Amino acid sequence: MSLPTEFHEIAKRVNNWGRWGADDEIGTLNLITDDVVREAAGLVRSGRRVPLALPLRQDGVQTGMIPGRVNPLHVMVQINQEIFGPGTVACSDDAVTMGLQAGTHWDALTHVSHSGRVYNGRPADTITPHTGAAFAGIDKARHIVSRGVLLDIPRALGLDTGRLPGGHAVTPEDLDVAEESAGVRVRAGDIVLVRTGQVQAYLAGDKHGYAFPSPGLSIRTPEWFHARDVAAVANDTMTFEIFPPEIEGLWLPVHALHLVEMGMPQGQNWNLEELSTACGEVGRYDFLLSAMPEPFVGGTGTPVAPVAVL
Repeated sequence: MSLPTEFHEIAKRVNNWGRWGADDEIGTLNLITDDVVREAAGLVRSGRRVPLALPLRQDGVQTGMIPGRVNPLHVMVQINQEIFGPGTVACSDDAVTMGLQAGTHWDALTHVSHSGRVYNGRPADTITPHTGAAFAGIDKARHIVSRGVLLDIPRALGLDTGRLPGGHAVTPEDLDVAEESAGVRVRAGDIVLVRTGQVQAYLAGDKHGYAFPSPGLSIRTPEWFHARDVAAVANDTMTFEIFPPEIEGLWLPVHALHLVEMGMPQGQNWNLEELSTACGEVGRYDFLLSAMPEPFVGGTGTPVAPVAVL
């Protein structure tokens, strides 16, 4: 099915093409200024560090639903090998094969396209088999460090399970409630982490239940993030947006609005459970967030090992 009128109307309202120049390749990451980072560093009080990545393992979150997105295959290529001769220092080395979006990751702005275009109106065929994304690859997003804000939706809605049901589309109203509950105001340059609790399924050993059905962001939320000039958004689901989609036949509209229209990176498979507990214990939901991308040249995504520092 072609993209509906509703999608195109939202796209016009959130479009950032040309906002930072015709040659811009990092989109809303431009909003993370030196001042934003300096203020974020001031949020560090106890120095408590909370890791947000899932372990990279062969029995990881991928179910085969997405062709070619394989879980990490880790092999040893040398074990205690005395490569400089007998009695010398011995080395052990590893190699890994994996989909760059297989575990906890960032999507680059070129991860999806629509209507033959990627971010900033560039042709989608700038992505090629041999070089990947010639424009706006993940290597262009050289540093992602900013103020992080956790919007804990199940907590804000008072759900005893600590987890949204599979058919729940997170709305702008949900984000408002979570923002008020947390006592924070999302502002320009922030990285927003939206907790749904869905990762609990994977952590309990049910990766198929984790993948489908899944709560996630509604097609109405991109305007919320655009109005606040958010730099990036990540959550604790495989598909980021509600899955199956809220509009029948319209697959990945939030991806297209965020990445193509807004130029805003998004992350999936983040483990926000420990962070939810930590923020509840200290009574605040903003922190310094370091989520540096691996600079794969031409990559349309990258594994990431984010850390929140309280």
